[in-house]
Amino acid sequence: MGHRIDEIDKRILYHFAVDARNTATSDVAEEMGVTPATIRNRIDQLEERGILRGYPADVDYKAIGGYITYLFRCTAPIPERTQLAQSALDVSGVVGVQELMSGSVNLLVTAVGGDTDDINHIAGELSDLGLRIEDESVMQGEYHRPYDPFGPETVPKGPSLTDFMSLAGDAEVAEFTVSEGAEIAGKTIEEAVAEDLISRDSHVVGVERDGEVLTPKGETTFQAGDVVSLLSPAPFETGSLKAFGSQRE
Repeated sequence: MGHRIDEIDKRILYHFAVDARNTATSDVAEEMGVTPATIRNRIDQLEERGILRGYPADVDYKAIGGYITYLFRCTAPIPERTQLAQSALDVSGVVGVQELMSGSVNLLVTAVGGDTDDINHIAGELSDLGLRIEDESVMQGEYHRPYDPFGPETVPKGPSLTDFMSLAGDAEVAEFTVSEGAEIAGKTIEEAVAEDLISRDSHVVGVERDGEVLTPKGETTFQAGDVVSLLSPAPFETGSLKAFGSQRE
């Protein structure tokens, strides 16, 4: 059974997810109307309970010349899944492991190597552990954001991303649900492009509404709850989809 947390704990977790390095206990204390000592004690408690597990650096390895990041999708026998996940972390070059509770693929292993020989060596060690590698691919990017419901009411809520795909070259497709109160809701595709809510280089390739798939046209109007597929010829920039999220007062 998980630990129960209150609003102070939630706000601490939110701010640490935004920027653990520069989160000041005094700022969180002022925001929540408590003392800095209270915030420090809560941080200690969150760490002791295993909720706040650490402060890893967000390293973009592909930005370092000669390094590539690979994602291995693996299957482990369910009784051994947790043990194999921990063993995979001991393989040199592995920087992250995600354990999934269901599905044929139940371990995602992220690894970094200087060349394909490094990656092949890592793949061999994972196989030797007893993991079956179902698929592997080069990771183009990985993106994180804090959990909005733990944040202050003034924080806008982003669109609900339901799918994401990298295509040949740098093209990407994002599928997401238009949030209630989104800036783009009620606007046509033409209006959204004219107001720079959607990049002129991007293309709306699908709109699903109430189980019906619509053919996107210039006069198609976005509505809250629409599932929109957006194609970009280049990687989506941070914040480029904010118009599809709610705008809190």
